[in-house]
Amino acid sequence: MEQQIAEIQELIKQKSAFLEKLTGEISKVIVGQKYLIERLMIGLLADGHILIEGVPGLAKTLSVKTLAAAINTGFKRIQFTPDLLPGDLIGTQIYSAKDNNFTVRKGPIFSNLILADEINRAPAKVQSALLEAMQERQVTIGDQTFKLPEPFLVLATQNPIEQEGTYPLPEAQVDRFMLKLKVTYPTPEEELAIQERMTAPSDFKISQITGPDEILESRKAMNLIYIDDKVKKYIVDIVCATREPKKYGLDLADLIDFGASPRATIYLNLVAKAHAFLRGRGYVTPDDVKIIGPDVLRHRIILSYEAEAEELKSEDIIARIFNGVEVP
Repeated sequence: MEQQIAEIQELIKQKSAFLEKLTGEISKVIVGQKYLIERLMIGLLADGHILIEGVPGLAKTLSVKTLAAAINTGFKRIQFTPDLLPGDLIGTQIYSAKDNNFTVRKGPIFSNLILADEINRAPAKVQSALLEAMQERQVTIGDQTFKLPEPFLVLATQNPIEQEGTYPLPEAQVDRFMLKLKVTYPTPEEELAIQERMTAPSDFKISQITGPDEILESRKAMNLIYIDDKVKKYIVDIVCATREPKKYGLDLADLIDFGASPRATIYLNLVAKAHAFLRGRGYVTPDDVKIIGPDVLRHRIILSYEAEAEELKSEDIIARIFNGVEVP
């Protein structure tokens, strides 16, 4: 087994070499935001959609656009607004009087990387259209179904729901996002660097570091990463603790209305492997699960009224779970 893990590790080191170059290219434009950039890489490797939340002006959109520019693949930015229609997203059928039939005009969703900007400003019908694309990796226009290209990744930004003109996303759609990231303000040192970089007359030229083939090959290598049965059980324990905290000695039952679904278990496994891949390791440790776990779980736990009355957030509950569940 040790020899097999050593062989996997050697392969991972080779296949993950491009990620350092990709990160460096993004850092030409983005100051700081190490957390955000690393999570974008993890979503890319683990083939999972990402929801990024933060107030305007924190470089959410710029980070995604810069990532797309550094990858030789299709990219579309869709600005979500209250008057957006499903057809504006997925496409529609156009009648041709000359041919006396309908032809399909595909929408911007037919690309590899989709930036869904301010996703929570669009109405429910648009969210439903996006849901099929995210889950099934296909789109239905009229009576025809079209497969979406590979890789296909939705990177959505949203403003905090307290802001005017925003709609809370349906739980079913939020659950389709592998990760939900919360972007915070930069440090004073980072903000000074942002000021210097963004006010100087310069043209940031981003080189294309990788392409779809290398990304798909990296995903195959990532799936070979060894994850011990004890770590798998640890993942199950973490997820089950969100549903039945008393079994794990946690006094949280009155604070959680609904725990995480089995999709959380699957995603925790995948993102732990992706995190190990980023570190050039051929095996998963419990620390991989602990580091990335909050981003998988924060949007999958529905708090009770009592928790809201105590002004608790899902991050507070998740922290208690990780501190309370025994680490292998």
